[in-house]
Amino acid sequence: MSTPVNSPPSQGDKGKLSRKSSILKDVDVSSTSSSQDLATPRPTPKFTDVLFRRHKLQPLDLDAVATEVSVYDDPVLAPHYQPTPEYENLHRFDPSARWTFREEKALVRKIDWRIMLWAADLGLTTDDFNNGNSLFRIAFLCAELPSQLVSKRLGPDRWIPIQMCLWSIVTLGQFWLNGKQSFSVCRFLLGFIQGGFIPDLILYLSYFYKKTELPLHFAYLWGSSNITTIVASFLAFGILHMRGIQVKEGWRWLFLIEGLITLTVGIATFFMMPASPTQTKTWFRPKGWFTEREEVIMVNRILRDDPTKGDMHNREGLSIKRLFQAALDYDLYPLYILGFTFGIPSTPPANYLTLSLRKLSFTTFQSNLLTIPKTVAGLVALLGITILSELVDSRSWIALAEDLWVLPCLIALYVLPANPDPWKYFAVSSVLLSYPYTHAILAWCSRNAGSVAGRTVNASLYNIFVQASGVVASYIYRSDDAPRYLRGNRDLIVICCLNIFVLYPGTWLYYKWRNAEREKKWSKLSSEEKSKYLATTKDVGNRRLDFRFAY
Repeated sequence: MSTPVNSPPSQGDKGKLSRKSSILKDVDVSSTSSSQDLATPRPTPKFTDVLFRRHKLQPLDLDAVATEVSVYDDPVLAPHYQPTPEYENLHRFDPSARWTFREEKALVRKIDWRIMLWAADLGLTTDDFNNGNSLFRIAFLCAELPSQLVSKRLGPDRWIPIQMCLWSIVTLGQFWLNGKQSFSVCRFLLGFIQGGFIPDLILYLSYFYKKTELPLHFAYLWGSSNITTIVASFLAFGILHMRGIQVKEGWRWLFLIEGLITLTVGIATFFMMPASPTQTKTWFRPKGWFTEREEVIMVNRILRDDPTKGDMHNREGLSIKRLFQAALDYDLYPLYILGFTFGIPSTPPANYLTLSLRKLSFTTFQSNLLTIPKTVAGLVALLGITILSELVDSRSWIALAEDLWVLPCLIALYVLPANPDPWKYFAVSSVLLSYPYTHAILAWCSRNAGSVAGRTVNASLYNIFVQASGVVASYIYRSDDAPRYLRGNRDLIVICCLNIFVLYPGTWLYYKWRNAEREKKWSKLSSEEKSKYLATTKDVGNRRLDFRFAY
């Protein structure tokens, strides 16, 4: 039986509640006069309740106080979590601020319309998987970390539109391709300019959303890529028929139109991305997007959720020391390994889908249109798995779903006859590629970084491993193994099993063990000893004893 929203959590629920925060919230608010005005943390619902007994889950009282208990409510610990004086939203920081669930929900919807919708539109302008050759990916991953460092110094609100305008110019240039050399140069430049784009965008969104909200909003970004594929399939069908206009091939017009669209969106983005929640007023937007009350709620709900977001200015660059501290953070290495392996089993079938369909008697245009069903199904699966991840507060086991989905389909591909029925091959491949995409592991990595500096570097390193996996995956299907790719599919099955039975369970056990070790040390300290530790420790981010990893 689930615990009502406004009732205190049971003893059994406390273990579940402890995993929902990076910074421990075992605070003493007994001496705070406003402690009774704080929201009671909601226990994590059981998986079976979410799927089969949702009617038993108590609805929210929208007029109840939504302000969560945090370290700012403990007079002993609060001084050690104050935002830095350079924090751009400091003037709206108010630990005594209270707001209702109704206010918070309305504000999040407003942020979604003002911030998230445009961010998702940005995802519609590029799909690096369409440029999935090794040269592009190598340039892409080489630019990941430098791009993040530039973004942290300039601010993602400036750097992201600059990136978009630059790559739109290169895209436009592909209209005049005249050989292998110009093709390679354009691919390299596209990869290098786009490198870091996704981590930059994620860093930006973290200024507006709580860590529990980011996975779903990251899913919107990946979902926009699915929408891109659908739109591109129809556009390509029409644009490729423009062949012959001014004696130019259809694919040249495709690049020209794509470049013009991206350039237009890139220029508009300079005006559509405010630097922070309290910096929406400008000369071209004199009234701003949010009221003072909304700014107070935005800033304090973010800092109560994760006080580390106030430890740097949004245009503060990283020192060499902080860069190396983040890069050498071994507690993030399990997620880097997952980033490298999780996508390999599905990548070759995805890259070769249209080629395989053409070999099975479908025309080029039919093959492009036949990619739409798996894209739509994948979008639904992506949103569903992300929502489920947050509802049951799980990362390791939910992320496992992608490989569990792909494995039986890979086995089916492996046992298909030498000359399969075209529609049977299409059905198996479409089901395989409808998997719930778990690249939202990136939100998991961001959450476990524990600081703005760590989040900046670790998101880039994670994405480097993801791009590197694409390079490796591109060599699994080889010409000497065509057309059935028996050896390739066998290798994919082995990697899929490695993920399912070793890497995901191993990551779960690792973070569970790390949290238990820290809890053992932290719980032995009195409030005064905790305060002394926080005042004197040189540990930062997820190295601190009061940090807990999500798993």
